[in-house]
Order: sequence, then structure tokens, then C-alpha cells
Amino acid sequence: MSSSTRLRSYLYGSVAVGAMSLATTGAFAAPCTGPGAPANTQTKCLTAVQIPGNPLRSFDISWVNPDRAEMYFADRSNAGVQVIDTQHLTWKRNLGGFVGIILNGAGAVNNNLSGPDGVTSHGRWLYAGDGNSTLKVFDLNSPSNVSVASISTGGTTRLDEMALTTDGRLLVAANNAEDPPFGTLFSANGDDASNHVAKIAKITGDPTIIPPGAGASIEQPAWDPKTARFLVSVPQIANNPTGCTFGPGGATPCQGGLMIFDPTTIHSDTVIGAFDPATNIGILKLHDCGPNGASVGPHDNVILGCNPGNVGTNTTTQVINATTKNFVEVGNIVGADEVWYNSGDNRYYLGASKDCAVAGSPCPATPQQKAELGVINAETNLLIEKIPQSSNSHSVAADSKRNLIFVPQVAPVGTVGVGGDTTAVGAGICGSTNGCVGVYQHDVDDDDHDDDDHDHGHGHDH
Repeated sequence: MSSSTRLRSYLYGSVAVGAMSLATTGAFAAPCTGPGAPANTQTKCLTAVQIPGNPLRSFDISWVNPDRAEMYFADRSNAGVQVIDTQHLTWKRNLGGFVGIILNGAGAVNNNLSGPDGVTSHGRWLYAGDGNSTLKVFDLNSPSNVSVASISTGGTTRLDEMALTTDGRLLVAANNAEDPPFGTLFSANGDDASNHVAKIAKITGDPTIIPPGAGASIEQPAWDPKTARFLVSVPQIANNPTGCTFGPGGATPCQGGLMIFDPTTIHSDTVIGAFDPATNIGILKLHDCGPNGASVGPHDNVILGCNPGNVGTNTTTQVINATTKNFVEVGNIVGADEVWYNSGDNRYYLGASKDCAVAGSPCPATPQQKAELGVINAETNLLIEKIPQSSNSHSVAADSKRNLIFVPQVAPVGTVGVGGDTTAVGAGICGSTNGCVGVYQHDVDDDDHDDDDHDHGHGHDH
């Protein structure tokens, strides 16, 4: 019996017994329909998990802890980190205390001030960034839904994406909306039974590389255990190429970079300069890529979510080797925000909210620009497939033990207004007009499934 057959038998056999309670609580949706559930893809839309409370208008990063069988995602619409049971595919609880949605003067969501934003976890500890520049720490073993600590990074805007070392002892988190942007290195809890998170240092880029006033940013970090370095996506850096301009447009927009540093050498506030190959530290210039996402896969390769929202000429995704810095470009997919390597099936998954339907040209506005779940073979670095998603679907995480992929969906624009889904895709995936977390499965043969706990050393499968 395949893994898919086993899972479907378990799920739908259970539903028949408790159909009344499931229908009442909304914990489980009908199987997916519509463009987001194509019959001819390897990655199948299995079901959707409904989220209690306000319809989903705005969310940010997703994360999975396969050892706890839990998925977490930053739900600004309900001012909390939602926890989903990845074994039974049901909602569990909402970790609260965040600022929620903050609107701008035009009535749209102000991402720079809303929260939660970045999310990561190790063992019993969950870490999440808020719109008021604070890091919130939760003990997942506690029945309380309240954080055990809230630590300011000293900024005035959101604390966004973050990453942990493999042992969970060091955490880096990005204040991407500050001017200039900065990161904060924290000591984290590892596997300890009590909280002792503390700030170690503020990390900034050399102002000649990440200049103030240019609208620069830093995005998703990842931990690479082979080189023992944090790798932080930088959407645009100065003079890459010489004479370039910041912003997605212009004749010569600046390409991005990777900020690379060894956290064990940082003991006070630190400025990261140009890349030095002798130390493997510094801001590396990238070619034809303004990245948001970063995730470490097999063979010390790192997938970068090149994004035309940063650099309008980007039309491909990039995979770069963290040791050699050699890279390949993956065609026919672009525009990812969060990217995720799943060691269970050796595939990369991309929350490609700005994928371009017109190949080989700068990404145009909708309707050519679409949201897709991208699937890439991590051995060959070739695109396998793209699956339509709701508008602005930019967040994705996978459970490597169960080969389940989780993709939050916004509610329709008619339900939540500006920021909502302008297509019918999300409602088909969700089976509702409230938004949801779509659950996809890649069916792996039993022989392969026995290997799905193998860790290829990326920053996501802790």
C-alpha cells in the first residue's frame, strides 16, 4: 500500500465516524477542487485545514516541525501563530499576543507594521517575530497560548524571517523593513527545559553595499551546517552591476546578494562587508537574482527565491552551492518568497506569488503574474510542476516525515477586501470562502518513504 493510500484510508476512514463533529467544528474540509487541485500533477491537493476566527486576509511565514507533527504559520488576521496537527490534519490552537493587522491610509494591510511575521522552531520552543520589532518565545509543551518572553530588537517595524542553527542554540532574525535593514543574533534555547533567550549582537551590512535611504532589505536566512554559516538573502545590493539602481524597474536594476557569516565569531554589533573567499564571510554578489527565500538542500546547495518584485528582470529561480558558489538557474519558475527543502522527497517547494506567465521578459502585472506552488527536483534542479494558488500565496512548508506540503490561502476579495484572493483558486482549494491551509501530498513509493527521515542539512527540517 502506498503512503498516499495509507494516509487517505486513515483520514477518510476517521471522518466517517466523526462526520457530524467535523462538519460542526469546520476542522476538516471537503477534498480540494478547481485549478488548485489538478489531476495530472505528482503533487496532489489532499484536503484543507480550516482556521477558526477571522477569514484569512493576511499571513506570512510557515514552518513545520516534523518530530512534533506540527505546522505553524503567522496569521495576522487572527493575531497569532496557528498550530496545525500534521498527522491528523486538524487545527490545534492559536498562539496569541501579536499586533495583528495594521492598515495603511489606503485601507490595505501594512506589512511593515503587522504581525506575526517570521516563524521557526526547535524542539519544544517556537520563535516568532511581531510587527512591533519584538521576538516572542513560546513553550510548545505548555498548555498556555501566551509567550514566555518578548524581546525587542530595537527597531520600529516588523521582525521578519529567521533561522536557527541545527542544535537550536543560535537564532538570527531580520528587521527587513528598517532603514537600513539589520539582523539580530540571539542565543536560543536549544533543547533546554527553561527559556533563556537573549540578544547577542546587531548585524548590519556595509553602507556602501546596503546603503541607507535606498529602500534596501534583507530577507529569509538559512543555516548551512556544512560551512557552519548563516546565509541571508539580500534582495538588492549596490554596484551589482556597477551603476545599477535600486528598485525593481529601471534600465539596470541592482541584483541581489547573500550575506554570509559565522555566528560563533560575533560577540558584539557587527558590520558585514564585501565577500572574502578566504574566510567565506561577507556579502556575496549574485548574478541575475534578487532573492527573498533561501533554503539549504542536498549537496550543500541552496535554493534562492529570485523575485521580480525586487529585480524586474529576474525570470528564473537559482540554486547556488554554499561551498563553491557555482550556481544554476531553474527555468519557467520565478517570484518565490518563502522556499522550502523537503528531505522526505528530495524536492524544493516554492511559494511563488509573483510567477511570470511570459517567459524571458520582465514580470508584467496581472493577469500574466500568477501565484503558484512550484516543485523542483533537488537532484537535477529541474522544475517538475507548478500548481495554481490563491493570490499572493507566498508561504510554504513541508513535513518531511509524512511528505505533506502546507500552503496557506487567503480568503476571496469579496470576503476580506483589499488583499484577498482575486481568483477562484483559493475557494476551490479550501472548500470555503474563509481561506485555509491547503494540504498537498507527494506520493513516494514505500522503498523511498523508508528514507524520508534522512536529513540533508537544511535549515528547515529541525
